[in-house]
Amino acid sequence: MPVKLKASQKIRSRATGKTRTEHYYLKCMTLKELNDYIESSSAKKKVIQKCKNEITRRSKWKQI
Repeated sequence: MPVKLKASQKIRSRATGKTRTEHYYLKCMTLKELNDYIESSSAKKKVIQKCKNEITRRSKWKQI
């Protein structure tokens, strides 16, 4: 399973009443968002490590 930053949310459109699920996968976030989360004061250590692992995974992919 992909690594998540936080739990998924169901968002309901007020106009149509339809719901959609928004997932917070690390693979979908930009590098800037990952670095901003790492530098934030409210970040948890476990999630910081997940972000660092994702950054190293992407840097290895660029080298290939």
